[in-house]
Amino acid sequence: MTAAKPKLTPRFLETKDGRKEFVVLPYDEYLAVRAYLDDVEDLILLRQAKRKEGRAKGRRLEGVKESLGA
Repeated sequence: MTAAKPKLTPRFLETKDGRKEFVVLPYDEYLAVRAYLDDVEDLILLRQAKRKEGRAKGRRLEGVKESLGA
């Protein structure tokens, strides 16, 4: 399942001089951000693996199943 880009309602906590220092999110939004970032990381890793493999010859699923005894 791919997580959609989450809609966020952040609250900013500022220092006494008005600089934004912290962000507070509702817990469900935090979980949505984590899921989204996990998907982004997976996509990056997939693209790196595809680039590394280049035009390497693949294997048919039937052959893989056979070699695994399935």
